[in-house]
Amino acid sequence: MCFPISLILVILIHLMFIYLNSFPRVNCLLYLFSPQDFGEYQESYYSVQTTEGEQISQLIAGYIDIILKKKQSKDRFGLEGDEESTMLEESVSPKKSTILQQQFNRTGKVEHGSVALPAVMRSGSSGPETFNIGSMPSPQQQVMIGQMHRGHMPPLTSAQQALMGTINTSMHAVQQAQSDLNEVDNLPPLGQDMASRVWVQNKVDESKHEIHSQVDAITAGTASVVNLTAGDPVDTDYTAVGCAITTISSNLTEMSKGVKLLAALMDDEVGSGEDLLKAARTLAGAVSDLLKAVQPTSEEPRQTVLTAAGSIGQASGELLRQIGENETDERFQDVLMSLAKAVANAAAMLVLKAKNVAQVAEDMVLQNRVIAAATQCALSTSQLVACAKVVSPTISSPGAAANPENEDQQQRLREAAEGLRVATNAAAQNAIKKKIVNRLEFAAKQAAAAATQTIAASQNAAVSNKNTVAHQQLVQSCKNVADHIPQLVQGVRGSQAQAEDLSAQLALINSSQNFLQPGSKMVASAKAAVPTVSDQAAAMQLSQCAKNLATSLAELRTASQKAHEACGPMEIDSALNTVQTLRNELQDAKMAAVDGQLKPLPGETLEKCAQDLGSTSKAVGSSMAQLLTCAAQGNEHYTGVAARETAQALKTLAQAARGVSASTTDPMAAHAMLDSARDVMEGSAMLIQEAKQALVAPGDAESQQRLAQVAKAVSHSLNNCVNCLPGQKDVDVALKSIGESSKKLLVDSLPPSSKSFQEAQSELNQAAADLNQSAGEVVHATRGQSGELAAASGKFSDDFDEFLDAGIEMAGQAQTKEDQIQVIGNLKNISMASSKLLLAAKSLSVDPGAPNAKNLLAAAARAVTESINQLITLCTQQAPGQKECDNALRELETVKGMLDNPNEPVSDLSYFDCIEGVMENSKVLGESMAGISQNAKTGDLLVFGECVGVASKALCGLTEAAAQAAYLVGISDPNSQAGHQGLVDPIQFARANQAIQMACQNLVDPASSPSQVLSAATIVAKHTSALCNACRIASSKTANPVAKRHFVQSAKEVANSTANLVKTIKALDGDFSDDNRNKCRIATAPLIEAVENLTAFASNPEFVSIPAQISMEGSRAQEPILISAKTMLESSALLIKTARSLAINPKDPPTWSVLAGHSHTVSDSIKSLITSIRDKAPGQRECDYSIDGINRCIRDIEQASLAAVSQNLATRDDISVEALQEQLTSVVQEIGHLIDPIATAARGEAAQLGHKVTQLASYFEPLILAAVGVASKMLDHQQQMTVLDQTKTLAESALQMLYAAKEGGGNPKASHTHDAITEAAQLMKEAVDDIMVTLNEAASEVGMVGGMVDAIAEAMSKLDEGTPPDPKGTFVDYQTTVVKYSKAIAVTAQEMMTKSVTNPEELGGLASQMTNDYGHLALQGRMAAVTAEPEEIGFQIRTRVQDLGHGCIFLVQKAGALQICPTDSYTKRELIECARAVTEKVSLVLSALQAGNKGTQACITAASAVSGIIADLDTTIMFATAGTLNAENNESFADHRENILKTAKALVEDTKLLVSGAASSQDKLAQAAQSSAATITQLAEVVKLGAASLGSDDPETQVVLINAIKDVAKALSDLIGATKGAASKPADDPSMYQLKGAAKVMVTNVTSLLKTVKAVEDEATRGTRALEATIECIKQELTVFQSKEIPEKTSSPEESIRMTKGITMATAKAVAAGNSCRQEDVIATANLSRKAVADMLTACKQASYHPDVSEDVRARALQFGTECTLGYLDLLEHVLLILQKPTPELKHPLAAFSKRVAGAVTELIQTAEAMKGTEWVDPEDPTVIAETELLGAAASIEAAAKKLEQLKPRAKPKVGAIPANAADDGQWSQGLISAARMVAAATSNLCEAANASVQGHASEEKLISSAKQVAASTAQLLVACKVKADQDSEAMRRLQAAGNAVKRASDNLVRAAQKAAFRKADDDDVVVKTKFVGGIAQIIAAQEEMLKKERELEEARKKLAQIRQQQYKFLPTELREDEG
Repeated sequence: MCFPISLILVILIHLMFIYLNSFPRVNCLLYLFSPQDFGEYQESYYSVQTTEGEQISQLIAGYIDIILKKKQSKDRFGLEGDEESTMLEESVSPKKSTILQQQFNRTGKVEHGSVALPAVMRSGSSGPETFNIGSMPSPQQQVMIGQMHRGHMPPLTSAQQALMGTINTSMHAVQQAQSDLNEVDNLPPLGQDMASRVWVQNKVDESKHEIHSQVDAITAGTASVVNLTAGDPVDTDYTAVGCAITTISSNLTEMSKGVKLLAALMDDEVGSGEDLLKAARTLAGAVSDLLKAVQPTSEEPRQTVLTAAGSIGQASGELLRQIGENETDERFQDVLMSLAKAVANAAAMLVLKAKNVAQVAEDMVLQNRVIAAATQCALSTSQLVACAKVVSPTISSPGAAANPENEDQQQRLREAAEGLRVATNAAAQNAIKKKIVNRLEFAAKQAAAAATQTIAASQNAAVSNKNTVAHQQLVQSCKNVADHIPQLVQGVRGSQAQAEDLSAQLALINSSQNFLQPGSKMVASAKAAVPTVSDQAAAMQLSQCAKNLATSLAELRTASQKAHEACGPMEIDSALNTVQTLRNELQDAKMAAVDGQLKPLPGETLEKCAQDLGSTSKAVGSSMAQLLTCAAQGNEHYTGVAARETAQALKTLAQAARGVSASTTDPMAAHAMLDSARDVMEGSAMLIQEAKQALVAPGDAESQQRLAQVAKAVSHSLNNCVNCLPGQKDVDVALKSIGESSKKLLVDSLPPSSKSFQEAQSELNQAAADLNQSAGEVVHATRGQSGELAAASGKFSDDFDEFLDAGIEMAGQAQTKEDQIQVIGNLKNISMASSKLLLAAKSLSVDPGAPNAKNLLAAAARAVTESINQLITLCTQQAPGQKECDNALRELETVKGMLDNPNEPVSDLSYFDCIEGVMENSKVLGESMAGISQNAKTGDLLVFGECVGVASKALCGLTEAAAQAAYLVGISDPNSQAGHQGLVDPIQFARANQAIQMACQNLVDPASSPSQVLSAATIVAKHTSALCNACRIASSKTANPVAKRHFVQSAKEVANSTANLVKTIKALDGDFSDDNRNKCRIATAPLIEAVENLTAFASNPEFVSIPAQISMEGSRAQEPILISAKTMLESSALLIKTARSLAINPKDPPTWSVLAGHSHTVSDSIKSLITSIRDKAPGQRECDYSIDGINRCIRDIEQASLAAVSQNLATRDDISVEALQEQLTSVVQEIGHLIDPIATAARGEAAQLGHKVTQLASYFEPLILAAVGVASKMLDHQQQMTVLDQTKTLAESALQMLYAAKEGGGNPKASHTHDAITEAAQLMKEAVDDIMVTLNEAASEVGMVGGMVDAIAEAMSKLDEGTPPDPKGTFVDYQTTVVKYSKAIAVTAQEMMTKSVTNPEELGGLASQMTNDYGHLALQGRMAAVTAEPEEIGFQIRTRVQDLGHGCIFLVQKAGALQICPTDSYTKRELIECARAVTEKVSLVLSALQAGNKGTQACITAASAVSGIIADLDTTIMFATAGTLNAENNESFADHRENILKTAKALVEDTKLLVSGAASSQDKLAQAAQSSAATITQLAEVVKLGAASLGSDDPETQVVLINAIKDVAKALSDLIGATKGAASKPADDPSMYQLKGAAKVMVTNVTSLLKTVKAVEDEATRGTRALEATIECIKQELTVFQSKEIPEKTSSPEESIRMTKGITMATAKAVAAGNSCRQEDVIATANLSRKAVADMLTACKQASYHPDVSEDVRARALQFGTECTLGYLDLLEHVLLILQKPTPELKHPLAAFSKRVAGAVTELIQTAEAMKGTEWVDPEDPTVIAETELLGAAASIEAAAKKLEQLKPRAKPKVGAIPANAADDGQWSQGLISAARMVAAATSNLCEAANASVQGHASEEKLISSAKQVAASTAQLLVACKVKADQDSEAMRRLQAAGNAVKRASDNLVRAAQKAAFRKADDDDVVVKTKFVGGIAQIIAAQEEMLKKERELEEARKKLAQIRQQQYKFLPTELREDEG
């Protein structure tokens, strides 16, 4: 028998480990094999044969040497054979080998002595003890067996204690799961119909998926435990261990539920349920063993942990085999394990080699390092093998995806390749499609598994979640996701089972897309709950699961989008197949019902299924309305989407119908339900088929008619289906009865009454009371069982019949025909109101959860009461005031129901509106109550009746306001679940529908008067306008494209039908003839139909709001309001009854006292109501609690800061720094998410205020704990203080936010508080941003990029999540921003490629920058996609931005990995590939944007190019000013003049095309923009050549010419921007006027350029021309200054003051030029004026828009800036006039003009001083001047350095080296200011040298010398400043900073020059002569040249020393260095 050498090694090592316990490093190899690997010999001896005997002998010899050396160590062990010597333990540390030392036994002579020693009294360990005399105490002993005494073990750390708690909790959970797995679930008997079989199969699939995903999590968690517990306990991350253990236990708990269900459902083909339960119990037992082994207090060896982990892996594999889900084949597992064994063998050999190396190493340190490295290698090998054994059962084989050796695939590819090109393309498309679908299947499985894990983590975290609101939201989102997981799993299974079935693929796509929204909400809810989970392990598990789910959702989103594109428009056929399948299922269910075998599915009840059917019927109607609209429009894509949604709704309807039939006890009702549901399916199939046919011929009238007929038939079938629900038929019978009874009112003449008037009146009153009571019973019955509603509706029908007879009898008593008609009209109104009451009751019973259903029912009941009151008032003849009292009592009885259960809004009133309503109505009620009493006394009963009516209305208003206020108070409680606003308000639609129907009825009523007709027309116009506006808003908000189109189409139909109706109303108003009235009646029908269709569509559950759920605490908060309101109503009813009796008998004193008592009660109850409402103001109490909580947190952070300052901040050892940073990041992000919602609630949503502030406050305790924990683990004190200070700032800003929110209170009318709320929100956002930047930087420095990845994933998810906000700009605006951020991301990616090689430590900052840029990009990209047309472009933009997000995530992850291991070349290559991929994805985003607006994109590109030209011209002006702009050849300006003129004319033509392109196509606009950019580039080049040809002797003229082309470039840039903004806009749009203005400026500037070109050689006129151009330029600058545009950046007031100096100098120049009239002076004035005014205007505007500047100061600054410019313009224009006619008279006013400018400058300076207050500085201060000059020098040097780096010097023949002192150093001037200006002079020389070096005219040595001269003069200047200046002053600090800037810029320039010199030197190739003699000669010549250079260098140094000595004599004293 042969065994591998690794086996021998393991056995030997095991034996040696037993013998030598002090060598534990080999213990790690003992787990390479399980005991089963030893076979039958594991308990006995055996012999082996091997060919590796030499290696074995060496290994054994090596270990024997080690043993002998250990034995011979005298300092460790004693003499051999001395077994009895005592061993002392020297050090004890958990899981470390202990060093043992021998206690030698000494022998000697016996010593005599006394054992009596002085007594020492010590306190007992357990307090005082009693003692007895004369007796022996009992023996004291303690025996410890099997463990070390606790006193000898180190105490557990807090982290270990937390882990122990987690393990104990998990152990309980595992034990509970084990006990639960003893029996299967008990399922009710299931039928054998198709639906039952499908349900069973789906449940089996779902259970298998859940079990598989949970087993995956268990094995992954086990592997984590093995890895995390491998090292030193001191370094173990116990929080992560606890997280892994929590993951294992929570998933085991959930798995046990699925196993029990699956065991009950399993067939014999797969395996028995008992075997499955046994496998699950085995897994639970293995988990229990692992938990015991990893306890910190466990003494078990490491081998026990590994063995338990291996058992989990084996048990997992067995469990998966039992459920048939073992996807990994045994061959793959064998290969995996053989590879693991090979690794183990290699590790063993490596340990051997390490031993050899350690033996020969003489250095002890090196020897220890080798041993430690070998030990670590062995440990890692052990972990690898262990983890491989654990996770091997759940690793899927990668070979299943693509097998290149598959002959079938090869044959198919060959056949495809041999066919035609079309066949090839088709095959390729199918292959691509299959790959995409496979990707979607995998993404869906991952998403479902991640969601399952997150649900398990959520349930596990529920116990320790301190925030109930966050927990409730998480639970709700988990329920929603749990409802969608089965659909996703079924979609994956169906697609895998039927790979070629398009319907299955579409089902997978649909289920994936439906999963995204609830999944995203669960991610958000989980992240929001994480900070408030106190259990660290549970919080970490929930956080990790949420991140995994977010990543999976991002992949699922991308995969589903691509699959949707690939599968094509086949959704109509798929929907048709689905509906036909549903029909077959219902037919099968009918057969089962006939046989009595139809059984309800588990969980189905009659009530639940009935409610599902009722609510789904609305969704079916709404989706069918969409289908009709889209089919009529001929849009195939949207028709397919509508068909898909219809099929989904029908599926739910079919399931509900089957459930009702299976649950009912009435066989006939069950058959009727199934028949009607089958009719719905058949009709729907016909409807979808007709819709498909209608797409072929969209305009075919016959097709449209058939479509409408089929739709009506389906609607009828749907109503029949709903009517089959229990109780519905009884309501229908009642409705039919009312309709039949109402036919009595249609007779032409009524029979005369046979009763007396008193009898008829009495019967009518009694019948009215009965009918009113029955109406209340109907309302009450809707809240009970279906039988109650049937009985109540029957009684209501009977009472209505009796009431109608009594009413007709009363009509017979009428004296006139008009009175009789009026009575009949009132009876008709009662009939209509009664029918509406029953319809509302029917609707509510069908769908109790429908929004506003209860309110509509209550309104219908009130309408019945009001119509009865109207009839009673008309018909009865009672004593005055009596009927008013009766009407009032009926009204109060009706509104009393509002107060029973106010869990829905009863009106649109806000809380503050309710307060106002209560105050106003209480005032009216008080006055009317006084009137009742007064008029009852005086007997004025007519006024008495009026007062009763007013009091009744006031009481109804009070009740309504009280009920609404109570509802708002209830939902505002933090424990209540806040509702969510839907897309539309169904209440508004329902009310509008009802109002329009009533108005149309009045329109066609023959009895309507002209005023009533006009009133009805007004009502129709008002409500239809509101509906159209609501449709417009809904269409802009919805992300559903089908719904968007339907809302628009519905609005058009309503508007058109309204317009037609208005025409007929106008005709009717002119002539009330029967013909016109009939036309009006006909016109109302389309309007009513359109409104009803719209209302039905708007009732789709997808659009409606989610109602709030009021908690018990919220209900208790309502009680004071409700009790007061009920008391008010009861006492008011008693008061009215008492007043009614007093009206008859006003002389009854006891009744008056009773009335006074009731009046007092009413008054007190109203006062109590007002007090209760005010005391319960929503959010106020919560704000107070939150403020107190945050104040406590601030005190805690202050204490921590004080501890940190004194270096006493205790370090948290119970959690790792990574976990703390993640917690801190998470909680700060959640706080940031709450800022805007709190601000919104504080401004106008009082009901939401309490929820939001409570949630905010709950985050601050975990914020402080995490922040202090992070700070405690920081070593750098400054970083500690930064984190603590920023945390405190965030808490303080939140406190300010809460104060502002409390003040605002959610009152939209409290506008004075809104600014404070906005400001507080902004401050809080800034605080969040600051701390996030700090955290990201800290995380990125150590390669932690998890937060960045989460941020990018979150930004990606928001791209198509929910309803986008209303666009505030055009597509062009968003396009521009997206382009900016896209390019920024591309630049960052390029920098990351560079830094990965040079400076990997800088990658973190770049990754953070990319994350921020992508966040902005995603936000703006979403808006660009919303505003893009057509919609396909928007979809493409959104998709490509998401793809870019994936690329950014990969790049950021690689950056983090490279930071952790900067030398990893493989990671570097991956990072570079990821960066390239990001760059490519950026280009795809840009191309998508360009496809949306090619022309505007070209404008953006052109504008960027022009801005570069302007910058280049500025650099050219700098060189021209320095006098270094020279021509390359001896050429004149004439050589360039014609070229300039020709190019300028071409630019004019391009300008015309650009302007016209704004109104034409995007292609033409793109061509014009590209052409203009190319032309301006060419024009700038030729003008620069022309300027250079003028020569450096005339720099002013050069500057004039370059300024002229710069003006043209700036004008073109503005024109391009205006063109971009005006693109595709109408002619009257304001942007078109801006375009025209920009075009005029462009023409003006081009004309000015041409004039300048023509005058530049004319010395007599070029000054005049330059002045004219300057005047025009200043006017344009003034226009920009006066525009409303806010500058991009701000500057300090000092800068504004500094710039006024230029104006002063320019004014003096202008006056001098006006006096001298010399062209040179005029040119210099023109150039100086242009720059001075432009700088002044820019600085003034930037300073005035500083955030600290008030509005009035800003206005003054802008005013005086304008006045200064206008005054200077007048001065220049006067100088221009003098040039044309130089006379003394004209020159005389120059002084006045200059004084005006000076006055404006003075005002401007004073305004600037007011901006800054005490921080204003004197611009004439020498220090300030020095600072200015230094900053200017630094800017110039930076520009020169950039120019030098961009250009490459020309190769020039080297004549000889230029001396280093060739540059003119200049002479120092006297004084400090002169010294500062010398810096500027040196800078000018430097610029000249840089320019010459770039052009190849000078050497790098000259440039370096100039740069050093600048640095030296700067240093001298700083020395001089320090002599007299205050060292600590702000000015001195700024001056020092400016000096440093100069030094840095000089150094950069020197380095750039040296780099250029090196490049140049590298280019100079030396030709070495090969001949001997020639070579010697070459060496001699080189040595000669070297000596010559050295001599020249020495002479140059002497000359420099002489120059400095001479200059030193002329230096001022303060500039001389200390000679001593």
